Amino acid sequence: MNPFRGISISHISAPIHVREQIALNQDESKAFMLKLREFFDATELLVVSTCNRTEVYYIAAQNVSHDIIKLLLIEKGLPDTLEHFAPYFQYFDQQNEAVQHLFEVSAGLHSLVVGDMQIPNQVKHAYQWSADVQMAGPFLHRLMHTIFFTNKKITQETAFRDGAASTSYAAVELIEEITALKANPKVLVLGLGEIGADVCRNLKAKNYENIFITNRTHSKAQALAQETGFEVVDFENAHAAIHRADVVLSSIAGSEPFITKRILQQSAGLSFKYLIDLSVPRSVANDVEEIAGVVVYNIDTIQNRANEALNQRLAAVPQVHQIINEAIGEFNNWSQEMVVSPTIQKLKGALEEIRQKEMARFVKQLTTQETEKVEAITKSMMQKIINLPVLQLKAACKRGEAETLIDVLNDLFNLEKQPAAEH
Repeated sequence: MNPFRGISISHISAPIHVREQIALNQDESKAFMLKLREFFDATELLVVSTCNRTEVYYIAAQNVSHDIIKLLLIEKGLPDTLEHFAPYFQYFDQQNEAVQHLFEVSAGLHSLVVGDMQIPNQVKHAYQWSADVQMAGPFLHRLMHTIFFTNKKITQETAFRDGAASTSYAAVELIEEITALKANPKVLVLGLGEIGADVCRNLKAKNYENIFITNRTHSKAQALAQETGFEVVDFENAHAAIHRADVVLSSIAGSEPFITKRILQQSAGLSFKYLIDLSVPRSVANDVEEIAGVVVYNIDTIQNRANEALNQRLAAVPQVHQIINEAIGEFNNWSQEMVVSPTIQKLKGALEEIRQKEMARFVKQLTTQETEKVEAITKSMMQKIINLPVLQLKAACKRGEAETLIDVLNDLFNLEKQPAAEH
């Protein structure tokens, strides 16, 4: 069996302006896999592409990792930039390295936010893309289902995915808490920088619908609205939108507070209003909580929540590694046994051929009842004869000595001329 290999470019190895140039969407990923199959005769392929990473895993007779990068750059319209992009890639040329890396990526160990809940779903989507173009074979099927089972075990048995370990996740978690008793709360996101945009995406992932967004640069708000389906408020109408909102999350930059006591006092019939200020300097004035019903949470409150969750996750990392290593050990045993599977099938075929030839010599002299008995006896004998070499082959796999035993069996039973049976 040809080895499983991989290449990766991620936030660990490359800045965002490099990563975004070669990111692949779903259609691009599928088209790219078809070209890899055509050009390099790859038998199994997985393309994982998110905002933080683009990775290609493959099985092929030759190591074509460098050529895959060339083809990727050509597909993205960057044919003369190999020298510039190549140093940003990580190469996993040994199967155990590629398998280990994919397990750790899928678990969230290499995510920008450790234990990221989104990455398992992103890997599942990538696996589905492979299946859609018939590029997921026995190895990839077994590998991916082992990874999914391992992720489930990590979630159930560790604190690795507990809490919100980033500022944007923690802010959304807080919104969930403070609006728990209000159906479909109105949320205004004021300012769409990196944190504000991340909050919007996390709200979208939580299926919030009554969300309004505004930004000084209108085009940025429009672009995010197309992505999330949220409603854009013109920035000049931001104060009116603040009055209507149940929750205002502000990450707007400025030397002076944007939300002041005077602005909030202008709102008629003000009930409880929650202000989450993620700006530095602060965009919510100090004295707004003097207004009855107004509650303010600042960046320190949110960051403390995120840090507490992050520390919990980091403390669980050794346990996560242990679970992953156990799963990899079991997967490697199966993978190694795949190497000897053709030999086992050929050996069974050779013994079955001998049994049938001998049966043919005597069956004419037997009654139907006698034939059935002899058939059952000879099949049972054949199964007992083959059990020992099969067990020895599997044991040799674990010791890394399978090739020697395969050669011996090939010589003893002339298996090279025996076609491999389907299994």
